[in-house]
Amino acid sequence: MNLCYFRKPSRYIDNEINIVKKENPKVRVALVFPDLYEIGMSHLGIRILYDIINSIPYASAERVFAPGKDMREYLIKNDLKITSLETNTPIDEFDMIGISLQYELSYTTVLEMLRLGGVPILREARKGGPIVIAGGPCTVNPAPLTPFIDAFFIGDAEEAISEILQLIAEYKENNASKESLLRALSEVQGCYVPGYSETPVKRRFITDLNDAPFPLSPIVPYTQIVHDRVNVEISRGCTRGCRFCQAGMIYRPLRERSPEQILKIAKTALERSGYDEVSFTSLSVGDYSQLLPLLRAFNRLFSEQRVSLSLPSIRVGAVTKELLKEIKTVKKTGFTIAPEAATDRLRSVTNKDFKEDEYERALDALFSEGWLNLKLYFMIGLPTEKDEDIEAIPLMARKALKTARKYTKRNVNITVSISPFVPKPHTPFQWLGQEDTDRLNEKIAHIRSMLPKRIKFKSHDLRMSLLEAVLSKGGEDVAELLLAAHRRGAYLEGWSEEFDFGCWEQAMEETGIDLKAYAQKDFPLEGNLPWDMIDSGVKKGYLKKELKRALACEWTADCTYGKCSGCGLGCRSGEFLSKGRGRLYLPFQQSGARFKPVKVRVEFAKRGSLRYLSHLELTTTILRAFRRAGVPFVYSEGFHPLPKVSFGPPLSVGVAGEREYLDMEVYPPFDIEKYRKEINAQ
Repeated sequence: MNLCYFRKPSRYIDNEINIVKKENPKVRVALVFPDLYEIGMSHLGIRILYDIINSIPYASAERVFAPGKDMREYLIKNDLKITSLETNTPIDEFDMIGISLQYELSYTTVLEMLRLGGVPILREARKGGPIVIAGGPCTVNPAPLTPFIDAFFIGDAEEAISEILQLIAEYKENNASKESLLRALSEVQGCYVPGYSETPVKRRFITDLNDAPFPLSPIVPYTQIVHDRVNVEISRGCTRGCRFCQAGMIYRPLRERSPEQILKIAKTALERSGYDEVSFTSLSVGDYSQLLPLLRAFNRLFSEQRVSLSLPSIRVGAVTKELLKEIKTVKKTGFTIAPEAATDRLRSVTNKDFKEDEYERALDALFSEGWLNLKLYFMIGLPTEKDEDIEAIPLMARKALKTARKYTKRNVNITVSISPFVPKPHTPFQWLGQEDTDRLNEKIAHIRSMLPKRIKFKSHDLRMSLLEAVLSKGGEDVAELLLAAHRRGAYLEGWSEEFDFGCWEQAMEETGIDLKAYAQKDFPLEGNLPWDMIDSGVKKGYLKKELKRALACEWTADCTYGKCSGCGLGCRSGEFLSKGRGRLYLPFQQSGARFKPVKVRVEFAKRGSLRYLSHLELTTTILRAFRRAGVPFVYSEGFHPLPKVSFGPPLSVGVAGEREYLDMEVYPPFDIEKYRKEINAQ
């Protein structure tokens, strides 16, 4: 297949660094991510499962991502099936298809990937073949997908995956019926098997992140992905209790990795990947109990190697000058703050715990430390929202612009991003409907008109948010709508350039489901909910109490260090916080005296499937190989230090090169023969 005919050919090249290929495993698993390669490879969950499954001697895991629109058309035209990256095997030849459900708008892509793989879309039509199991946050409401998925796994899969694979291995060995396998799976804690499970099925979670498996040899893509760095999960769960946040409810309790374990993971992953950036990830990274000591220790270990550190969105109250100094030690990137609501009153409704003076202190710290890029995220259509809550959003943005001018004396990049509120299952707002899209459009237009031109403005497509609300709150009747939209070509609906609302309008006419009415519908407090077959661990009584407190504008305190809020999990406050030492004692990583840099010219060839790499992808791939080989680069100065490397003229994508050249500056002593072998080994 000539990949030059497709956009981003590097999506379809296998043999990335650190992949695993096994010969004749007893159980073969296709890890299916219903989105493009650059999204799927950025997801930490699929990397963790890939690592765990391939560590089991009798099992193998292979990756399958949604093909781009052009590749999909090619497969259909030539009657070809979707296949795995590792061995180019059609997914209907695997024993298990594990589907990651991260976003409701990926549901039609799930159906299309099954169809493209030769797997019947309806589970009742599957008499044999692979068993289809779905996991991820969307499984807390499996109702819209129950006609299509054999089994759902609810919660953390690190421990359960080996139990599931053992059952599949026994099923194959005994040549047992699929019905017997489904019945056995229904006995696994956390598994919901439609038609077999006794409900409600309780979510499964691990209690110790230090004991949980974590990939130390991350796969290194050839193409740039969304999160193109080493990602280390420093904690899981959140106790802030934001009432709109599904993740904050369904990932409870809060569990932390120790700083020592985090640094160990980062060190090994950097050595084996060649990345030069690490991101510490969690739902609320600013709440990690030993964050500042961890950042200081990280910089002492890795700043000499020019390894930069990034953090996701940080809550307003956690932004301090000390924190910012550590983040910018090697490289200063953009900064993201998510106020969500712009007034103290509305923040008390959502339980987003910060005050206006904390926001001002955060801005002072940020711009006094020289930051020039800031993103502010807000939600509109929140319960009890008033006109003054909307008016306050531009005021918060103007305050950021004014503070930036005070400290930087220059133009800064400030972006305001607006997303409509989507009610989610297993949250205090699960009984409420979404605000009418016409009213939301008016609010967006008003906010846009109130912002200075120097502030960038972005808003989420309201039609996509409408669908998200329908699929989030949907019962089994929504499955008919999904099927109808899929038949009309809905695919990769999470991408604005691929989103086709016309498919859904036609599906709405066919099924009689009114999207607006469905999204805006309130559920009675005492009635049954479509997702009641799932027990997230957070009890309905607690969610009802939180809804009442929200409508009364009452705060609920974080239970980490204080009084238990009685959510139903039964854990003790702070039970799973890091047990690491209070202070990390680490040696300084000093390079000592440096000799005058020397220039080295390197000759290399670009052949085979790697001829499909773009010039940027080629340079990134080579630099990461050099880092894995330990090449002592000389770096540029400034906010974004880069290796001093110059490549020759770029070749067109698809053109092989037998004698290509690059020049690099390195510190001596530099043994040419030694490093030639080290680099070639990588």
